[in-house]
Amino acid sequence: MADQPPPDTYRDADTRKSDTSGKVADFRYKRSHQHRRPNGRDGRDRGHNSEGNRKRSPTGNADGVAHSHAAKKSPHGGPDAYAALDLGTNNCRLLIARPSGRDFTVIDAFSRVVKLGEDLATTGRLSDDAMDRTLRALSICADKLKRRKVRLARSVATEACRRAANGPAFIDRVRDQTGLVLDVITAEEEARLAVLGCHILLEDGDGPAIIFDIGGGSTELVLVEPGGKIPRIVDWQSVPWGVVSLTDTVGRGESGKEARIDRYARMRDIVTTSFAPFAKRIAAAAQRDDIRLLGTSGTVTTLASLHLELPQYDRKAVDGLIVPSAAMRDISTSLSSMSPAERSGLPCIGDDRADLVVAGCAILESIMDLWPAHRLGVADRGIREGILRSLMAAERHSERSLRALHQLRGENAVRGKADRT
Repeated sequence: MADQPPPDTYRDADTRKSDTSGKVADFRYKRSHQHRRPNGRDGRDRGHNSEGNRKRSPTGNADGVAHSHAAKKSPHGGPDAYAALDLGTNNCRLLIARPSGRDFTVIDAFSRVVKLGEDLATTGRLSDDAMDRTLRALSICADKLKRRKVRLARSVATEACRRAANGPAFIDRVRDQTGLVLDVITAEEEARLAVLGCHILLEDGDGPAIIFDIGGGSTELVLVEPGGKIPRIVDWQSVPWGVVSLTDTVGRGESGKEARIDRYARMRDIVTTSFAPFAKRIAAAAQRDDIRLLGTSGTVTTLASLHLELPQYDRKAVDGLIVPSAAMRDISTSLSSMSPAERSGLPCIGDDRADLVVAGCAILESIMDLWPAHRLGVADRGIREGILRSLMAAERHSERSLRALHQLRGENAVRGKADRT
């Protein structure tokens, strides 16, 4: 799959001096206040304090982002800004970043629950209300791209737009009303971008690993093995079950505890059946003792927050955390029997996620069944970060190719001059 993205309207934005305030709209990227962990330790201490709460910092700082080296300069004097927009079934997310060595520094971000895929599982279409909500969010993203003078961007849409009968018409409407050109990517590319965006948080080891992304309308599972800077993809599967599609399909009948337990069991059966072909293919690898597991999704970050007993979501405490799988199962089982009101009252869940987190738990438990790793890595990064890395890598490759071409031309010119003399 090519890394070179299709053009966006705002890719060739003017080169006047940009806003360099660094203010971000996505609360997960704000600098959080210190908080106290349940064990009494400061939440900023994320060294190897216990097997269940080991925090990796692969780039040597708390943000998980490298801060050093010279970045390519734009005509207005600062490093070029790149952007990645991910329109999913439930969320609209944007990251704007500048290169920092071989990594990047986030300078702006946006995230909003738009519920684009609401009722899609039962109607096969995007509803008018869902499209209107999404267009309002995308207009904010388009404005940020202009204000930040983004030079290169890629905007992608995933399962909701892949499945909806009126998906193509919605893509056209987005282009006409916001100027954004959404690239409806395949499930395979969605899986690849998720791996590219979060693989750096994989627990150290030589064994195979599963990296998974529980979305709103689909879930991607990727079997990888160590090899080079990026793990080698061995096998993968995408199933049409995410937190929105699974919830809409099974329904929201949660009138009593028994009904909630039965509903959760039906969710588990549906997902397990869909995973069966993949589970069969990877069964031999799953028997190894050194298998690893890494998840990127709102489900795993929410459950990790509950595991840490955080009073509010803190990306720095969660991104890169390694949690015992048994703890995640216990939390999933507990949430599945709670009423919606009880779930919404828990920190880090709230009303937006209270009716969807149970479906996420069912998907997560099914994944842990087919890949019984003792620990689960948690990533608050994924497709957007994968897009940014792809864009920047493509730029570096183009620059190297251009330098090589100039060098070759220079050598040919010198050779030609020598031949004439």
